[in-house]
Amino acid sequence: MHSSSQIIPVQYHLETRDDMFRLWSLGVVQMQKAFQHTASILLRELLRRCFGYKVDWRRLFLLMTVLAVSGIISQILVLSYLSHNWFLSRETDSSYRSLSSIIQSNKFIKEARRQQIQLILPNPFLLPKSSNKLVQSVSVEPDKVEAEQINYSINGSVKDKKHADTTKITTSSPSDGLVPSHNRRQIRLLPPNEVLVYAKKEVDHAPSVSEVPDLYAPLFRNISVFKRSYELMEAILKVYIYPDGTRPIFHKSSLKGIYASEGWFMKLMEENKQFLTKDPEKAHLFYLPYSARQMALDLYVPGSHDLKPLSIFLRDYVNKIAAKYPFWNRTHGSDHFLVACHDWGPYIVSGHKELHRNTIKALCNADLSERIFIAGRDVSLPETTIRAPKKPLRYLGGNRVSLRPILAFFAGGMHGRVRPTLLKYWGADVDAEMKIYKRLPLRVARKMNYIQHMKSSKYCICPMGFEVNSPRIVEAIYYECVPVIIADNFVLPFSEVLDWSVFSVVVAEKDIPNLKDILLSIPMSKYLTMQNNVKMVQKHFLWNPRPIRYDIFHMILHSIWFNKLNQIQTSEI
Repeated sequence: MHSSSQIIPVQYHLETRDDMFRLWSLGVVQMQKAFQHTASILLRELLRRCFGYKVDWRRLFLLMTVLAVSGIISQILVLSYLSHNWFLSRETDSSYRSLSSIIQSNKFIKEARRQQIQLILPNPFLLPKSSNKLVQSVSVEPDKVEAEQINYSINGSVKDKKHADTTKITTSSPSDGLVPSHNRRQIRLLPPNEVLVYAKKEVDHAPSVSEVPDLYAPLFRNISVFKRSYELMEAILKVYIYPDGTRPIFHKSSLKGIYASEGWFMKLMEENKQFLTKDPEKAHLFYLPYSARQMALDLYVPGSHDLKPLSIFLRDYVNKIAAKYPFWNRTHGSDHFLVACHDWGPYIVSGHKELHRNTIKALCNADLSERIFIAGRDVSLPETTIRAPKKPLRYLGGNRVSLRPILAFFAGGMHGRVRPTLLKYWGADVDAEMKIYKRLPLRVARKMNYIQHMKSSKYCICPMGFEVNSPRIVEAIYYECVPVIIADNFVLPFSEVLDWSVFSVVVAEKDIPNLKDILLSIPMSKYLTMQNNVKMVQKHFLWNPRPIRYDIFHMILHSIWFNKLNQIQTSEI
């Protein structure tokens, strides 16, 4: 009954429109005949009366002009009235058609609201510390579908037409790799530790993929695992930053120099809106926002060779937050992380036992031999040299292969155990193809500076100094030069997910005397592949003022997230 009452006005207006059109056509024809008849009568009468008499042609012309103008004006007024009514009927008809369609849509929406949507999780999982029943599905309320009111003016035209025509119901399966919005909301209702268990299960059973948009699969150990883990990080991860601590040691760090990584990460993390939470109860990870570099500048006594004051300062800070907040003691610091690029970063954590043993440490000095950095838990932080903080991507790129005449290049200080050996066997005065210098000589730098040398070399030698890490590794990637890494016991950055063998050469310290033979033994086809891979991996080592997917900020955060998931024991799943 309701439906037919809405259709009748539409039929009525359709008939009115046809009548108006016929009336318009008839009126035009009748007006033409009337004006022709009137004009012929007037002309005959004037000729009859004026025949034989002197005609005042001026008056006659004026009279004819007045009659013609009056006829034109009358015709315009009549036609405009008829056309207005005809187009009005068309618009009203369209409005009623739209209204009828909207009524049908609203019926469908109401019907969809009555239905209960049952969401099936990609994989069943057990929730720890809860019932032993297997969680097969999660019931959720359907999203609200709002149809805004449609306002009509007096003549029936639509003023605002914003409505939901259909109800879109999205389902997900493990193969599509995404976390549905219903699933995401339900997961966030779980305690953080149970969310991590769910994510661990998902990563362990990641669906197999061979290609991923915006990623180059040959660079990764397992592209399927990385893809799933990264997606879950984006959908789930929340980080809480402790507000305690005063600048400049806390919440501020340098964005320039060889230790810039810790400063850039701190800045971008504190500015981030996607991963940060102000509610620590919802956090999966807790960030200790201090700068190891600034501690060295402010607390170290030059020439003392004593790092104890730094260690005590950090110990007292951790004890303070452990006493003030319940979160450290809840896990003994295992869900907390720090980011330190200074060489002393590993050593200043030794003053606090739980900080040393349990916390996830993102360190540039990722040396396994020191027994501080633990592979699989801690994260190797890329050491990046930033010369211009306002333009961190300056000088990016390098020459094509045909314009790289230098086989291998290195220039730098001779500190540490590796560099003197390198100079001894392959100094520039020993082998012309191997450009190995203490410092770049002025006579050489005038012709080609340091960056130009890297851009013009096939291989860039990256030996350790006092510590295993070197900023030359990332520099080589920036300038599209294949890095040659010489540092035993060094855990390479992002090695949890990246396969360094496809875009770098790792040489043991004992093999330095054979360095040239090792490089020359690499076939040109393999070198070309490696050099292309360097270009492809470059995006994962770039600091962007506004972070983008898969850049160095996200890769560091992902390594922390990924290693946290790896700490979850199989018995918890």
